[in-house]
Amino acid sequence: MPEPPLLIKDLGPFFHENEGVGLAVLGDPISHSISPQLHNAALKELSAKDKAFKGWRYDKIEVSASQLGDALPSLAELGYRGINLTIPHKVEVLPLLKSVDEEALAMGAVNTLVWDDNGWSGRNTDGYGLEKGVHQDLGVRLQDSSILILGAGGAARAATAQCLLRGCEKVWLGNRSLDRLAGLTDALGNLFESHRIRTFSLSDLPPEIKSLKDLLVINATSLGLRQKDPSPVDLSGLSSSTRVYDMIYNPPETALLKDARHRGMRSANGLSMLVHQAARSLEIWTGEPVSSSAMFKGAREAMAHPDE
Repeated sequence: MPEPPLLIKDLGPFFHENEGVGLAVLGDPISHSISPQLHNAALKELSAKDKAFKGWRYDKIEVSASQLGDALPSLAELGYRGINLTIPHKVEVLPLLKSVDEEALAMGAVNTLVWDDNGWSGRNTDGYGLEKGVHQDLGVRLQDSSILILGAGGAARAATAQCLLRGCEKVWLGNRSLDRLAGLTDALGNLFESHRIRTFSLSDLPPEIKSLKDLLVINATSLGLRQKDPSPVDLSGLSSSTRVYDMIYNPPETALLKDARHRGMRSANGLSMLVHQAARSLEIWTGEPVSSSAMFKGAREAMAHPDE
């Protein structure tokens, strides 16, 4: 079975038995995370080149929303110097930080924390990971594409902000709930020109989208996490040159990606985004270039042997 996550109450004895610099991902739930396999594979490579990283390691720690405020200073006292955050902490952590960089503020969330003597500061590497992932897998640059983003949650906001920050002329946002979509566009409208953001219901694709030849569709919804989930959007009527990127990486092929494949559209899942955002976080913490190839190898091994 996969190694269970650490618990806050067990960290004192654990850390003193495993001296070194601590890095970790916090979440609830967190047992499914493969982030330790990615980071520890890259840290092994780093430590082989530089002995200064020999004592570094990356853990996964189960932290509930109610525990987060107490957990962050406790982790710093124990020697943790870098933290990744996943559900439900990316937004809720903001009031607990000494500072947040501008890109993370635009995205409305942080996924990477860095400790110094004054406290924890927040960054967001999800947008970077998305940008690198679509370029690696689909051969496109965000700023050169017409962008259609599915969803209205935190992942959709990060994706939209990254596209607009990179100079995309226009981004279409589609969601089932128009009320939630309105909340997202209101937040983004405070940071970006409103004419660059167009919204629509997922059940009613605007005709102008169907005529685009350089369209990139990005799924930022949770539809696809379960094998029986339907596709969040009907791809029929879109150009066969449309590229499709699903942030979900497990399962490797969602209903959306299957539909894209059947229509001859180039497509990819979110494994590359996961790896590149992780590599960027590790570069921030170590100040050293990080091998994404080592992380890809760690990720693929973890997914190929989920019960080991």
